[in-house]
Amino acid sequence: MHIGDLHLTDAEEPNHLALRDIIAQANTHLAGHINFAVLPGDNADDGTPEQYQILRSELDKLRLPLHILPGDHDFKSRSLDAFHSVLGAQQLPKAITAAGCKCLFLDYVSAGTGGPDFRLGKRQLKWLKEELESASTQGLETAVFAHAYPADLADADEAKTFHKLLRDHRVLVVDMGHTHYNELANDGKTIYAATRSTGQIEEGPAGFSILAIDGNVVSWRFKPLDQPWPVAMITSPADRRLVTRSRSPNHIPSGSTTVRAKAWSAEGIERVECRIGDTAWRPMALDASTQSWTLETEIPDEPLKISVRATDLCGSSDIDSIDIVTTPETLEKRRAHGSDEDTVGAWDEKHIFGTQLGPNRNGRKW
Repeated sequence: MHIGDLHLTDAEEPNHLALRDIIAQANTHLAGHINFAVLPGDNADDGTPEQYQILRSELDKLRLPLHILPGDHDFKSRSLDAFHSVLGAQQLPKAITAAGCKCLFLDYVSAGTGGPDFRLGKRQLKWLKEELESASTQGLETAVFAHAYPADLADADEAKTFHKLLRDHRVLVVDMGHTHYNELANDGKTIYAATRSTGQIEEGPAGFSILAIDGNVVSWRFKPLDQPWPVAMITSPADRRLVTRSRSPNHIPSGSTTVRAKAWSAEGIERVECRIGDTAWRPMALDASTQSWTLETEIPDEPLKISVRATDLCGSSDIDSIDIVTTPETLEKRRAHGSDEDTVGAWDEKHIFGTQLGPNRNGRKW
């Protein structure tokens, strides 16, 4: 669960109230059913102890494991002392393994001089290389959590080195904040998932995103706070926009495939159904070991839509849909730059508007 850049200033401001709502929804519907939550940086707009105390008082109520990254706003004073001492954030970089996936959390700001001077530094790059090599040796998939795109690093050579490490080790996804808008990009090997901010909002209602890694498939959904529960999410196969391994049957299925989905609601899920193209809804079976809903199904040899509908015990429903391809010839060519140049564009069903309204390097409006 990704809680977008908060930019907290004063208590009881809209972003503070949104955070309170996010935590309440997470505790009610997601606690015990997902691995962890992430704060991707720019947590306090000025990085002051007073602002971190507001955040800490809310995070103390969260019933999910939490990992916190620093952003440029957290580093306004050129120090992360309050970030660590008041907020209680751990020192970075760090690595954990969750459900068989190596997760690496990076610090973009400490090696820089403040503002958008994002840098990893030689020590952190060396650590990252060693962690990725270790994950490859162990056969683990990897995910990286950072404040911004690799191409946003101030040193062009460092950015190229970072991006090469991601590609050489087939990192599945880089999860980010910073943009202020929702965006997905695909450089052909790695997915870049940016979740819009909770504070300093330029477009649409506040909310949070859920990112799933199912084998080697990455899935992503944004949930506005005012959207009712349940939430359904197809985790396999891959949507055509997120195909990074064209030889994998979970990315480009042929003949048949296993559709897998997750669904969350505090009311309990009564049933989950799947529809292939325009066919009738078919029931999916619950795999108790993974709490995933599955359906083995034949598919035609043509691009089509797969939809999953989850209904909770109160009768409320939610639908998630993906578009699949059955041949790699239909995939787009990628620039592979570690930036938004490989954006998948607007995707209304995912609350990705393609407007890029934000203050970052790629943003079109402040």
